[in-house]
Amino acid sequence: MKDKSINLQRTESLLRELVPEALGTLGNELINTLTITDVKCKNGKYDAKVYYDGNDFTPSERKEIQKALYSANSRLKSYILNSTGWYKCPDFTFENDTNLESSNRLEELFAQIRNDNKKEKEEE
Repeated sequence: MKDKSINLQRTESLLRELVPEALGTLGNELINTLTITDVKCKNGKYDAKVYYDGNDFTPSERKEIQKALYSANSRLKSYILNSTGWYKCPDFTFENDTNLESSNRLEELFAQIRNDNKKEKEEE
């Protein structure tokens, strides 16, 4: 069991490096500079969920990014197969990483609480 986990971690790590490289080779300006935040594999190397940072984009731009990523899926697979020598490449699904957005929101809330506490101490 442990070996499989290590192999899966290696696969995810390699994909975290190769997917941005592959996106960089594409001619689409929307996706060639996209920040990949994480890759999670399921079923070995057969399915991979790729998370990207889409917080700087509007919802309509995110839709366009999703369409562009979907259409570039086969080219990404070809690039990764050529780079790794694997006999099979995972099927990619792309999702906007909302963890960054929620962590930024939490940081804002903590800053607001600190400011409120400072104001209360000054009033005392």
